[in-house]
Amino acid sequence: MAEYSGTIDEQQMLVATFFLGDAAFGLDTSQVQEVVRVGSITPVRHAAEFVLGVMNLRGRIATVINLGAKLELDRTEIDEDSRIFIVEWEGEQIGLLVDQVADAIAVDRALIKPAPENVRGIQGRQFKGVFQADSRLIALLDMETVLSTEDPTEAVSTRRD
Repeated sequence: MAEYSGTIDEQQMLVATFFLGDAAFGLDTSQVQEVVRVGSITPVRHAAEFVLGVMNLRGRIATVINLGAKLELDRTEIDEDSRIFIVEWEGEQIGLLVDQVADAIAVDRALIKPAPENVRGIQGRQFKGVFQADSRLIALLDMETVLSTEDPTEAVSTRRD
């Protein structure tokens, strides 16, 4: 494992790392279109609790999700370190609000271990695995599971109870 140096071989995966609170997470960079600063987000009435709203991203509309809330962790409070990962999901632009972006790391696929057995519930199902980078354990998110648990584009029109 090393910080990204510009070359990745077939046995490696480039992972964008970030924080939700004190916990470190990662996304396969092939799923990330870009990372943007938090701009103007328009709230959407009757949206799911984890949907912050929508934003205009150079003419494209993106639904913005509070990833901490979606993962049933603490909600991300927007500050100067907050960023939004833009991913495409089923033809829609989805923004994932995180507390802080860290590094892009080249990870040997063989070093990614299954999520621990004691991680149950929604969080355990949303991990592809975990790996160690320096002295920190990083949970690699399974974006398909994270976003398909409740489709965020449908959640925009779902009423809160």
